[in-house]
Amino acid sequence: MTQQTTIRKLAELVNKPVDKLLEQLAEAGMRFDGPDQVVTSIEKVKLLGFLKRAHGKEEKAVEDLAAPRKITLSRSRKQELTVGGGKNRATVDVVVRKKVVLVKPEAAAPAAAAPQDDERAEILRKLEESRQRNLSEQQRLAEADQRRAAEAAERKRQEEEAARLEAERAAAAAAAPEEEVARKSHVHPHPKPAAPRADDKAGHKHKTRGSHAMVAGVEDDERVSRFAGQMHLSAADRARRSTGRGKARPTRRHAEQARSGSGFTRPTAPIVREVAIGDAITVADLAQKLALKGGDVVKALFKMGVMATITQTIDHDTAVLVVEELGHTAVRADAGDAESELLAQVEELQGEKLPRPPVVTIMGHVDHGKTSLLDYIRRTKVASGEAGGITQHIGAYHVRTDKGTISFLDTPGHAAFSQMRARGARLTDIVVLVVAADDGVMPQTIEAVQHARAAGVPLIVAINKIDKSDADPLRVKNELLAQEVVAEEFGGDTQMVELSAKTGQGVDNLLDAITLQAEVLELRAVQEGRASGVVIESALDKGRGPVATVLVQQGLLQKGDYLVCGVQYGRVRALFDEGGKQVSEAGPSIPVQVLGLSGVPDAGDDFVVVADERLAKDVAQQRDAKRRETRLVSQAGNRMEDIMAQMGEGSGQLSLPLIVKADVQGSVQALREALTGLSNDQIRINVIGSGVGGITESDAQLAATSKATIIGFNVRADASARKVIETAGVDLRYFSIIYDVIDQVKQVASGILGVEIREEIIGTAEVRDVFRSSKFGAVAGCMVVEGVVKRHKPIRVLRDNTVIFEGELESLRRFKENVDEVRVNTECGIGVKAYNDVQPGDQIECFERIEVQRTL
Repeated sequence: MTQQTTIRKLAELVNKPVDKLLEQLAEAGMRFDGPDQVVTSIEKVKLLGFLKRAHGKEEKAVEDLAAPRKITLSRSRKQELTVGGGKNRATVDVVVRKKVVLVKPEAAAPAAAAPQDDERAEILRKLEESRQRNLSEQQRLAEADQRRAAEAAERKRQEEEAARLEAERAAAAAAAPEEEVARKSHVHPHPKPAAPRADDKAGHKHKTRGSHAMVAGVEDDERVSRFAGQMHLSAADRARRSTGRGKARPTRRHAEQARSGSGFTRPTAPIVREVAIGDAITVADLAQKLALKGGDVVKALFKMGVMATITQTIDHDTAVLVVEELGHTAVRADAGDAESELLAQVEELQGEKLPRPPVVTIMGHVDHGKTSLLDYIRRTKVASGEAGGITQHIGAYHVRTDKGTISFLDTPGHAAFSQMRARGARLTDIVVLVVAADDGVMPQTIEAVQHARAAGVPLIVAINKIDKSDADPLRVKNELLAQEVVAEEFGGDTQMVELSAKTGQGVDNLLDAITLQAEVLELRAVQEGRASGVVIESALDKGRGPVATVLVQQGLLQKGDYLVCGVQYGRVRALFDEGGKQVSEAGPSIPVQVLGLSGVPDAGDDFVVVADERLAKDVAQQRDAKRRETRLVSQAGNRMEDIMAQMGEGSGQLSLPLIVKADVQGSVQALREALTGLSNDQIRINVIGSGVGGITESDAQLAATSKATIIGFNVRADASARKVIETAGVDLRYFSIIYDVIDQVKQVASGILGVEIREEIIGTAEVRDVFRSSKFGAVAGCMVVEGVVKRHKPIRVLRDNTVIFEGELESLRRFKENVDEVRVNTECGIGVKAYNDVQPGDQIECFERIEVQRTL
């Protein structure tokens, strides 16, 4: 029985008619409109008191029934608590509240109760029976809840056992034969759920009785009935389990995770990652490897003083600092698979090393006879075909003499080709230094000695032009002593041969010296196997495509071989010697021209023959990507100090943009270095584009857009390029000698710089006395002490070496005559225009402004 009930139910409980009960309630002072109204416990007590009084019972008994059984007393106490000290001292109010509950003890029942009224006894009996029924119902529902909880725990245990068995069965099936797996696959891994019990079904009938009405209602919901009695589960666990009800069995991966505990868990400590970093990496890739946002990495770079966006590339050292700053570990990235495979193939080249021809580089100053000497040895006329009589690029030749086969490299002697000479010294076995006997040691001679010493190759000095009347070989030997090049006759180890490339005198002695030096070096190389070497020169031929002049150092280069050369790759379509004759193969120390590359390689790049085209392409692409990243690193990641320094310099520096096109790669490199070396604080020579081959339409478009000058060195523009050049008015200049290129660029740069206005003092006059005139005002009587004072030039008045006035002369007189100029140690009268404060002792400085052309 609940605490509230209706009049109709109360009438049924006490076994009285409804009308009779309504009359008794009305007599007790409680009026109701109908039998379905609710009667509270207090109203029931009042009705009971009224019935007792009606049957002669004392009023005290009614009051005892209505009196409260317990009293709750609340007390509070307030205190002040001081915390802190000094300036931080504060006072806090602390309130302590205490609640006391007093329960009235039950009075002892009398041994013999007074006789009760029959009606009152009937009501009390009914109430007691209702209370007992409620208690039994609650106990039964509690037992049912405990039973359902035990069944749910048993089901959970069975599911976990089934998952474990499934995982073990899957592991066993991986190693068992197929028929064993097929036999075991028919076994049902999950037991059937137990059928619901009869008393559980019966328990669902009582949905509104007692305090378990809510639980009974929950059990009617099919989605959550299985969790009845499991109220300890959280809402997330109940939702997770409810969504899985009625679905398929757990998968093998889930079962394995449940058994091994490898599911996702929240990390309890910061994760330290090992980040592999190559030579360069973009900020976005670094952020992805660190599992961070790109903005966080950019912020860390900014704190370190490096300004870089998320798309820019940073170098290895900067990336390592950022990774360590963010709490991770940086490791060096290993080389790519393609490079590793290439190195493995190169190391496989094994074989017997046999003697090979020596590689001899001819070096020296301009016009000392290097090419003429080689011309005499080859019995050809090479020097006459050189533009301007000088060598513009490295020439590679091999000649067969009575002393054996010798490969020669002819390097240019101009100052702009320093890189070519250094490259030639690195490729060679022996350096022949040509010095003119009538000219002596010159700057390029000294530079050639330095290159040979840096490369660690032996040096042979050829003193040329001894047939001239003013030749002095002894002078050359003495000048070489200053460079620590000591002749054998002076007690040194350097062979010096006197010869004449024009008459052939002493050339055989030079060949003997080269052969002797080669025997001492014991030059050997593997004659068979995949070839490897270096690019001497490269060019772009309009009919044949990219052409590379290579020097084979190991192995045998044959037609049809696949090779990778720097960032280019390809298959050898044809091989040509220096005379243009096609050959089928080339061995060690033999220079040949190679056709079939994908592009023009850089001079100085190594080439290697590989097994197939796939490997060559992969290596070339990987090298190209690495080179591009390195180039981006040099352009990005500017430090804030550098940017502020550039801002401080201002925009006063002028710029001359150029586009350089040449016939060979070596000439392009030399021109770039020579032209950019002309830059100074006033003007910067900027080579915005360069390349090998003729001038194309794209070159002309670039020059028109950037307003650049095109320099064609031994190349010409095609028809489409000439049309663009004429339409846009692009400045195009052709050259064949490097001297002319440098001279004309200097002239153009000087024209851009313009003229400079300079002030030159031409005379100074000292004021001896001042005369006053009504017509001219103050006239200074002066003595010219320096230079000449001219009438129509501006002047300055100085007092104590400080300028106090700047203007012009109003009059210049010698005695009473007007003159145009007065020279030193001559007296004169000077009238200063618009200034009358001239005093004795002042100096009048006469000067003129001149225009001076700026030059580099």
